[in-house]
Amino acid sequence: MATPFADTIGYFALLLSLYSMSVKGEKRLRTISLAANGIYIFYGILTDALPIAIGCSVALILHGYRLYKIKATIYGTNKIG
Repeated sequence: MATPFADTIGYFALLLSLYSMSVKGEKRLRTISLAANGIYIFYGILTDALPIAIGCSVALILHGYRLYKIKATIYGTNKIG
């Protein structure tokens, strides 16, 4: 069973994730989603919810990669296929 602290962390991650869906622009959406997934990983660890921690770890990597690609495209340094 989750503690009130863990629940608060989980709800904060949920709100951040929902907020990310309302913003304009892929870069901003992915940046906020990256932060939300980082918090979800912490929540998954606190509550011993391994599937949440694993799923959010994958999402964190994917958002990070897409942000890297966006930055590389903006600055003209896109060397990755």
